[in-house]
Amino acid sequence: MSHEQDPGVKPLSGIRVLDLGRHLAGPTCGMMLGDLGADVVKVERIEGGDDGRVAGPPWVGDQSAFFLSANRNKRSVCLNTKVPEGQEVFRKLAATADVVVENFRPGVMDALNIGYERISQTNPGIIYCSISGFGVDGPYANRPGLDQIIQGFSGLQRLTGFEGQEPTRVGIPIADLLTGILGAYGVLAALHARERTGKGQQINTSLMESMVGTLGFQAVRYLNGDGVPPPAGNHHPINTPYGVFQTKDGYVTIGATGDKRWPIFCRLVGGEEWLEDERFKTNGGRFEHRAALIELINEKLQAKTSDEWEELLNEAGVPCGPIYDVSESLNHPQVLHREMVVETEHPTIGQIKLLGMPVKFTETPTGVDHAPPLLGQHTDVILQDAGLSMTEIESLESNGIIRRGTVPSQPADD
Repeated sequence: MSHEQDPGVKPLSGIRVLDLGRHLAGPTCGMMLGDLGADVVKVERIEGGDDGRVAGPPWVGDQSAFFLSANRNKRSVCLNTKVPEGQEVFRKLAATADVVVENFRPGVMDALNIGYERISQTNPGIIYCSISGFGVDGPYANRPGLDQIIQGFSGLQRLTGFEGQEPTRVGIPIADLLTGILGAYGVLAALHARERTGKGQQINTSLMESMVGTLGFQAVRYLNGDGVPPPAGNHHPINTPYGVFQTKDGYVTIGATGDKRWPIFCRLVGGEEWLEDERFKTNGGRFEHRAALIELINEKLQAKTSDEWEELLNEAGVPCGPIYDVSESLNHPQVLHREMVVETEHPTIGQIKLLGMPVKFTETPTGVDHAPPLLGQHTDVILQDAGLSMTEIESLESNGIIRRGTVPSQPADD
């Protein structure tokens, strides 16, 4: 179905998404679409809802921080899709939707009679995004795929950390998050294609494909005969010097790469003699003798503090940055200026802070308009929009098919 947009409205205004996602990958996909203005209806189990709701501590008030991180800009409806009556309600919702997002194991949605083939019979324009651990088919299709399982499977953990130490996971659930973003990327492309063809389609991605697909040059070097890449540690696996260096009072990251930056860097830190050293005249040489070069650079950097080097090097066009913890990053003036921390009102917590939208538009606004919903908070209005009467809604509730949420009249005190 086609939805015309007026100038000034959000990019996906008029698009309705049914988000069956749970945990993180599926919900992240739905949240990305909600941030762009889609009406995202989070379809949750009547027994406790999305598993992410109880993924705590940590808690923010009475809500899981994990859940809050991936469910802004959504409405919640509670529906028992394990029974025929609930499946029929879902099909009614899907009849007027543009997108379905789900991250169950392959085959689960078909078994519930709400998979792509069934939904597309009555809504041929539906975009159906299926997210899984290892992909919709193949020998590992039915394996469960959690984030860290995939970090290990994809080779990422062997590229992270230091040689001689245990494999290291990334400090955030990168496989889940990246898969959710790529799922939204696929949905946007499918919506664009539908504008030309009038037809919907099923798209699928997985944590495995997302992580393997972003191994980048590390994969290409191996695939073309360069051997298995070792852990990268804190230094770039190709360009030198580019990594973490020790200053008088701490650490900074410096990228003094290329024929232009390298000479400038040498002169600024008092290492002019390196320019005549045969070991360091080319990037290849600097990489080959990286351990010796790092030691020499660290000696020179003892002359100034991290802040002093950051100012001096950046003014000269040599990238140099601090190594912050999360509090330092989220309170930095540049982060705040770019509205990467936003506040919104939550029905039980009151005022909460969330991450902002990382993509900005000059003509079509985006942003956080709604806090992550309470369980079943919007069940009544969503089902009424689908054509159900209050009598039918009350009957569904009494039969255990739906759960109707309640919203406190005032936020609870912390």
